[in-house]
Order: sequence, then C-alpha cells, then structure tokens
Amino acid sequence: MPNAQIRIYTQKEQGEEWLQRYRGCLPVFACVLGFTETGLIPEISAAGRTPEDRKYTACADAEFLYYGAEHKAQYPLPPLAAGASPVLISRAVFESLKIPVHLFNAGLPQSPAVPVIDLGGAPAKCLSGGAAMEITTVHHLFEQGLLWGERLAANIQQGYLIVGECVVGGTTTALAILTGLGIEAAGKVNSSHPVCNHAQKWALVQAGLEKMMGNKEQAEINFQSPMQNRPTERSRSPKSKIQNSVDPLQLVAGVGDPMQVVVAGMAIAASRSCGVMLAGGTQMLAVYALISAIAEAYTLSWRPEAVVVGTTRWVAEDPTGATVDLALSLGKGSLTQSGRTPPLLATHLSFADSRYPQLRAYEQGFVKEGIGAGAACIAAHLSQDWQQHQLLAAIEAQLERLSTASH
Repeated sequence: MPNAQIRIYTQKEQGEEWLQRYRGCLPVFACVLGFTETGLIPEISAAGRTPEDRKYTACADAEFLYYGAEHKAQYPLPPLAAGASPVLISRAVFESLKIPVHLFNAGLPQSPAVPVIDLGGAPAKCLSGGAAMEITTVHHLFEQGLLWGERLAANIQQGYLIVGECVVGGTTTALAILTGLGIEAAGKVNSSHPVCNHAQKWALVQAGLEKMMGNKEQAEINFQSPMQNRPTERSRSPKSKIQNSVDPLQLVAGVGDPMQVVVAGMAIAASRSCGVMLAGGTQMLAVYALISAIAEAYTLSWRPEAVVVGTTRWVAEDPTGATVDLALSLGKGSLTQSGRTPPLLATHLSFADSRYPQLRAYEQGFVKEGIGAGAACIAAHLSQDWQQHQLLAAIEAQLERLSTASH
C-alpha cells in the first residue's frame, strides 16, 4: 500500500499502478454542474433542506469552490438537515495546493455567479417521465465533453485530470442509467441521506424506464416491486434486460441528467493522453458504465487503464448502499463488456475527532461526498503526502472562516 490514507477497494493492482504513476503530481480539476428536476422531489436528496434550496445547490457550491469563505455569495450554501457541504473539503485542498479549477455549466436553471464555461445544455426533466432531455442536447453535450476533455488534457504534461460533479438528485439518475445498461444496481446506490431511500429511487427509475421504452416491442423489462426501505435489506436486483441494445445516448436522453454525458466525453478524450480520476461514488460508477457503453456503441477509443474512480470512505463503506458490489457489477452489464471494473479508491479521511458537529455528521452517514471531495483528499495525499491531521486542520479552517464571514 503506497499510502495508508488511500484505500483501494477493487482492481487493486491497476489502482496501485495508477497511484504510483501520479505520486508527486498535481491534478487539474474540472467540475461539471448539472440539474435534474428529479432533485426537486420531496425527500429525494439531503443536498439542501427544501426543494427550493436544492434549485441553487450547484450554484452555491460552485461559488464557494471558486471564491472561498470570505466572498459575499450571491448564492450562499444552502442549509442542510445535518452536516456541511462537501465543497468545504474540496476548497480546502484546492486552495492550499493551488490546484487549477475549471467549472462547466452542463445545464442549470440559472447561471452561477462565477466564471463558468457554458456548454449550451439544459436542465433535465424528472426521469420518471422517461423523456428527461432532447436527444440533440445529449449529442451536443457529449461532443462538448469530448472537446473539453481533449483541451484540458493537452495542458497536462505529467499529471492527471480530476472530473467532479454537482447534480442534486444525481444518484437517482445514476441508478436509472445503470439499470438501463443492464447492470444490477437496485439497492446498491448511495444517497446524501444517512439511510439510503432505495424504494423511492427505484419507483422513479421503474416508472422512467417503462415510459422511455414505451411501446417498443423489443423492450422486455421485468421489474420487481420496490424493496422495503430498510438499511439492512438488499434488494434482489431486477432482471433488467433491454433486448437488442439500447443506444446509451438515447438512454441518457430518457432517464439521465446533463452532467453524465459531458463527464463521459471528457473522460474518454482525456484518457487517451493522461490519467483521469472520476470524482464521486454512485454517479461516477454510472458514468464509467456509460463510457464503456458509448465507446462500444460508437467505436471510440479510450484507455480504461488510465481511469479510476475516487471517493470518500463514507461512500465506499456506506452500510446502506453497496458501492464496492456495484463497482464489481459494472463488468457484467449487457452493454458494457468492453469496459471492466474500475479501480475504486477512497480517502480515509475521518471527521470522528472534529470539533465541529457539522463535520462529525459525516460519520453518521450524512452528506458523504460531492464536488470532488474524496478525489481532492486523494490528490492531497498523492501530491503532498498530506495526512489525516493536515486535511482535518485545513477543512476545519474553511468552516471557521465561513462561520466568521457569515456573522
């Protein structure tokens, strides 16, 4: 193990090689902001206390990531039921290590109050309707992802690209994409809630995929009834078999969100010339599956060995999800054979000893991850050999500055 601060959960050998290769290197961070009306459903997400709060979560996180605590925010960080935004973690690392940050608007209801690259996308409708986005928008966003992945990678000599996201409700669209690709994902995804709302997510996904497939005779999706929403219970995953292959970009148009294809495009293009860390848990595992399916459907070249998924241990070891099992399931999807299981890495950051209750809430399962938080910590370990106490001090300093600035 090159660093006790980073744990490798799947594909250990490939993960070790990746970490060794990028030890001492600084990454470039790209964060793709998107929106789905799925995130406005009551109780679907804890990333903002009310549906109204959640409309602005991505704008608020982008603003804090870019400007930091002292800036008078046009979109202040939304109140959470418990915990503090994971952007505090990302900002602490990127500010200390002077890591370049590029923000992309893939489709938000309003423009963030920060310098942002607008990709000309649009917010997604709720996935339960089976018609989340126009297919032309999906194709456009995918092309933009390829373009920017190549551009960003062109400026990376020795390092790697971290691609993070902010999409409230994104673990539900992730479940829809995974299921649509024939991967058994029900009961395995994470959420910002301490106990994952599997039944609620699954009902939405079931409705969305059924509507999307509509009257197509080749579609044969046998859904089981949603499992009881209990933390200890694993669903027997549905046998989702979409006969003849579904076009992965059509699948995103039906039940996805605008971030997913942008990140897939970025990773495909960037992987050809540098390392890529997909920053997140369930959402980035879904993106990885999408990359495999798109590369296969459109015969695009990419280097799977250059791509890893980086998250927090709160996601990797979430007792109410099954992240490792989900990662291992990716190679078994009917439309993702060209890919493989990605190395799943996690920072072993702990907030158990934090003096702030908002941070200790992470140890109770609140929040868990977002805005590249886990990947940022992995980058700090890799480039500067930061240990637990250095990370904790930097993150607590952010929270202190935020509470001072807001009084």
